[in-house]
Amino acid sequence: MTVAVYAADPVLRVGVVQQLRQRPEAAVLDDADADRAHVSLVVVDNVDDDVAALLQRLRHNTATRTGLVVGTLGSGALQRVVECGVTAVLRRTEADQDRLVHLVLALAKGEGVLPGDLLGELLTHVGSLQRAALDPRGVSLSTLTTREADMLRLVSEGLDTAEIARKTSYSERTVKNVLHEVTTRLQLRNRAHAVGYALRNGLI
Repeated sequence: MTVAVYAADPVLRVGVVQQLRQRPEAAVLDDADADRAHVSLVVVDNVDDDVAALLQRLRHNTATRTGLVVGTLGSGALQRVVECGVTAVLRRTEADQDRLVHLVLALAKGEGVLPGDLLGELLTHVGSLQRAALDPRGVSLSTLTTREADMLRLVSEGLDTAEIARKTSYSERTVKNVLHEVTTRLQLRNRAHAVGYALRNGLI
């Protein structure tokens, strides 16, 4: 597994390179061959604009996957590095030889690696993005019940109330009530509007 190590601080670089060179799983490339590496490790104290620029450059190199060994990640830095294509992060304080090799091998397999607290932070961020991107009325994938989604799907296939009732084994009154409840709750004009809305938001 070929690895390129990038570090602004030569002492940091030498430390990581020496650890990796002791292991048969990783072959550290010289700077001249760095662009051909399977894995690129960026070793830094923190993520500033220069580091982000390097990560963006590495992101465009389709031959390599990028991991980050970092001293501290300030507020918002995790989102920034993920947006730069980083799929694995290791804190410098935890970067012993075994963990470095594990990081490199995981990257080579296309796996992500994050400390537990950072994974929690990332999931919280993704959840907030999802809420912001979906409808301001609070649409989520659970906005419709299974029964509501099934009935709207049948409406989208052109079935009328009686046909939906036969297909679902509900009474026509129940079908009307369910569809009325959906259009009222989501503040929609009619069944066609409800179907279009549900399709746009991935609800059916």
